[in-house]
Amino acid sequence: MTLGELIRRHKLTKGFCEEEITALAKLATKVEFDEGTLILKEGQLSEHFYLLVAGSVAVELRTPQFNICVQALGPGEAFGWSAVLDHHETLFQIRARERICAVRISGSALTELCRNRSQLGTELLLRTLCLVAGRVKATERRFAEMCGVRLASAAD
Repeated sequence: MTLGELIRRHKLTKGFCEEEITALAKLATKVEFDEGTLILKEGQLSEHFYLLVAGSVAVELRTPQFNICVQALGPGEAFGWSAVLDHHETLFQIRARERICAVRISGSALTELCRNRSQLGTELLLRTLCLVAGRVKATERRFAEMCGVRLASAAD
């Protein structure tokens, strides 16, 4: 499957036109990681944004005292959003839970593309903001669970 096809089929880029898919594919490479591989390390300068195609990863919060899985991500999800921000450190570690396949996009090139194509940039950043909100909500749930606090769910 070509990079364009992988990007076109990804949930984050659903509805993007062919020109936008092609522009993203020019910045991308297909990558694979084995189970247990630390893909992003907390505190390092963020360089790449990833569209997860196959397999799953753990979003981990790491401190000197503990390492906690905040969220598990599967195909159709994305990570590495801090790479879109200029000179920003990675906030969460990402570890492969099994062998994964992903589309890796240079964060600086993606930022430049967003600046040059405002419609694409706006849509992509709005979708990325949803990723950030999901990470915050997952972190809130995990810490509430650790403290024995029950949060109301959408079904309550």
